[in-house]
Amino acid sequence: MIYDYIVVGSGLFGSTFANLAKDHGKKCLILEKRNHIGGNVYTENKSGINIHMYGPHIFHTSNKQIWEYVNKFTTFNNFTYRPKVNYKGKIYSFPINLMTLYQMWGCINPLDAHNKLESVKIKIKNPSNLEEWILTQIGEELYDTFIYGYTKKQWATDPKNLPSFIIKRLPIRLDFNDNYFNDCYQGIPIGGYTNLIKNMIENINIETNVNFLEDICYWQKKCKHIIYTGAIDELFNYNLGELEYRSLKFETTELNVNDFQGNAVINYTDENIPYTRVIEHKHFDFNKTDTTIITKEYPEKWHRNLEKYYPINTEKNNDLYYKYKKQASETYENFIFGGRLACYQYLDMHQVIGQAFKKFNDLNN
Repeated sequence: MIYDYIVVGSGLFGSTFANLAKDHGKKCLILEKRNHIGGNVYTENKSGINIHMYGPHIFHTSNKQIWEYVNKFTTFNNFTYRPKVNYKGKIYSFPINLMTLYQMWGCINPLDAHNKLESVKIKIKNPSNLEEWILTQIGEELYDTFIYGYTKKQWATDPKNLPSFIIKRLPIRLDFNDNYFNDCYQGIPIGGYTNLIKNMIENINIETNVNFLEDICYWQKKCKHIIYTGAIDELFNYNLGELEYRSLKFETTELNVNDFQGNAVINYTDENIPYTRVIEHKHFDFNKTDTTIITKEYPEKWHRNLEKYYPINTEKNNDLYYKYKKQASETYENFIFGGRLACYQYLDMHQVIGQAFKKFNDLNN
């Protein structure tokens, strides 16, 4: 059989693209190198609790079309992401909001908070890195408490070596709103993300435990287009060098208590604690089980035996990515690239789905 599309990877980009193709009468085959579907949004039920196996994923968007699209495949609960911060044994509201500023400085209204922040901000004319930019927004004490240690652990470098766009997505508010996201729609799929993906790719051929890169020519002969969601440097066996990523290690434990920390996520911002956060999975689903399961998340330096999580978008890495992108366009005319790895971008889930919409429409209009 000759397929219209062979989709490499069953994460959100691949699954969305395959679903759109199926709905338009196209023949699709999905190839997945892991032994499960869903990519990094994969969830697994243990002891009645849906475990986010590759780190917590909270779906959020202000795009009504995307929200209605994902709701075709599952029902979402009304979970909103309100992480807390543990700094040297004290718990703080996060992201930074009026409650945080009350806990730190006793600010009791937005005007107090505004005036205090204005008094502590560091004046830097042209902030050139993450540290300088955030200091111009919140000053040294908040930076030391909430940003410095967490960022240094996450990226394994001093924050002054990082670009400012990494931190600009963090809300800073002068009211009591502690919802991490500003989007209209937010939630977790009831039954887990695996159930969402399963419903998206229902009646689409899929082969798991298949490494597409081991026989690219074979698969090319079986389709008109390849939808590639893997790492672009790996596609070429790193012949121009490795793009840099941060990886993660997860330490998951089931505990014989009803509730361990009272919240889905608590960030540990002290640089002397090796993990960045503790996830208590039952809180994503408002689960009432007698036991609980927690995961400690440890950032790691990426090497080829580890999963890629966060692209390190320095100027050097971005230049290398564009060289790979040029090589890809010259080598594989029938390839379509999408998703975090193939595009070397940090993308939220709704952005990945939106990207799949655009790529599919560009091909079929």
